[in-house]
Amino acid sequence: MSDSNLKNINPPFKADWELDFYSRPIIEPDGKKRWELLITSTEEISRENQFRWVKICPAGEVNSLWLGDALLEAIEEAKNQGWEAPLRIRSWRASMKTMVKKAAEKVGVDIVASRRTYSLLDWLAEREANLYPTQKGYMAGPIAPPAARIVNQAVPLPEAVRGDAWSFASLPLVALKEAEEWPMEFSGLIPIKNITDESIPIPGLRLFSKSRALALAGWLGGLEPVKLVVEGRQLLLEAGQEDRWLVTDMSEAAAENAKKAFSNSYNKANGLQFISIQTTPEEQRFTGFWMLRDFPGV
Repeated sequence: MSDSNLKNINPPFKADWELDFYSRPIIEPDGKKRWELLITSTEEISRENQFRWVKICPAGEVNSLWLGDALLEAIEEAKNQGWEAPLRIRSWRASMKTMVKKAAEKVGVDIVASRRTYSLLDWLAEREANLYPTQKGYMAGPIAPPAARIVNQAVPLPEAVRGDAWSFASLPLVALKEAEEWPMEFSGLIPIKNITDESIPIPGLRLFSKSRALALAGWLGGLEPVKLVVEGRQLLLEAGQEDRWLVTDMSEAAAENAKKAFSNSYNKANGLQFISIQTTPEEQRFTGFWMLRDFPGV
């Protein structure tokens, strides 16, 4: 089945895809768990259309062959709706990494192991809240304990990403809504939805490098930055599927202030954060700018 909302844009449409192939809290008539493939195009900050595709997999056919065939079917359906085949597909579940990679090799699409799958996670949360509970065979509690997320020990950021200096900062939400108009070389912007108070401060990290800003931005984009967190007195960057990078040690007061800022955004602004890269604090142009999200349970 498919769901595409096309408005005010002429095809062909281009976007990365985000994928989740996993069991759902539903027992089928044969007594086995429902397995489901969800695919969505990555939403852009100003684009209103989106490709979505769902296919249920028989529990006895959960393998890379079935998934590869399903990906080909999804690409064909996307083309029928005016979309180009994706160049990249992001997959966020580490436990499915090998199977997804094998399937993608059959299709000839690059797989990116990344939790920058905000569009998919929003959609999945919506289905878990509003769709699955209405399905026959729905299990109110988990069918089995979910696999524990691997929490790797944080390692220092590579020298190429450290820059010359850094500082905490905040931007009002209303400013972030204009980010698409800002001059920047590298970026990762996401839609801002369901937040009515545009004055909410969004916390972030500013990195500065006079001589290596462009290289730093390219390197950081390749890390697939997901969210900033504070553990003890350390500022960490979570990235990719399981990566955790130590940005810096902080004073106790600075760590407490950062925790409060991130908590406020988590509770009032869907966990929005940002990272920016500039040559100097006075520079008006961003060499790189990424919007991040602290998503529940991810």
